[in-house]
Amino acid sequence: MSVPSTPDRDPQSDNKVQLVPFLRSRTGMTLVVLIVVAGLMLAYEHRVHIAGSDWVIWLPILICVGMHFFMHGGHGGHGSNRNSDEDKA
Repeated sequence: MSVPSTPDRDPQSDNKVQLVPFLRSRTGMTLVVLIVVAGLMLAYEHRVHIAGSDWVIWLPILICVGMHFFMHGGHGGHGSNRNSDEDKA
């Protein structure tokens, strides 16, 4: 059973599905906004506890170590910036 084509509609476009990344969809944007607002409200309500604790002193060091650990997965670790063809020659 085929759908008759009309001048306004392209019959080939019926098979195409436009995939939108989740964070760009309406649901994703709403979820991001809700998480940000909830995080800000939580931080505001507990600002005395956050500013007065000792872990704030160690936070920059932990962030640096965490970034070093997770960011090296993107380019293969230390010393892998060279081309492998040059090593074989």
